[in-house]
Amino acid sequence: MSLEVTGKLLVKYETQQVSEKFKKREFVLELAEEINGNIYTNFAKMQLVQNKCEIIDRFKEGELVKVSFNIKGNRWERDGKVNYITNLDAWRVESATATPGNNNGGGQQQAAAPAYNNNSGANSYNATQNFNPSPETIDDLPF
Repeated sequence: MSLEVTGKLLVKYETQQVSEKFKKREFVLELAEEINGNIYTNFAKMQLVQNKCEIIDRFKEGELVKVSFNIKGNRWERDGKVNYITNLDAWRVESATATPGNNNGGGQQQAAAPAYNNNSGANSYNATQNFNPSPETIDDLPF
């Protein structure tokens, strides 16, 4: 399953050599979502693996990026207890502020990111709006 998300690159970590044959590099995106006129912020830690670890190098923290990724999950059992882990494996990172049609000559135009995702300044939204309720707790009934 391939998904895309646009957000602000918040943190880039160093590449970790996990084993002789496996390396990964994690990074964090700040994601803003507008619900009923309010902006709510979430943070997603994603990872690049193997030869993809370097693709994040050309982006600066604070930059708006579009990330293509897959959801990967593993199940393991230890001491009779079953555990699960989910990874967001990025495989492409590109600038989300690129002008339409400027995508290395592919001829295909990118859609602009939603306005609430274009907050490139660190203080571009009210900090009191960082409260992140679940969508089920928002009362959007008209009466």
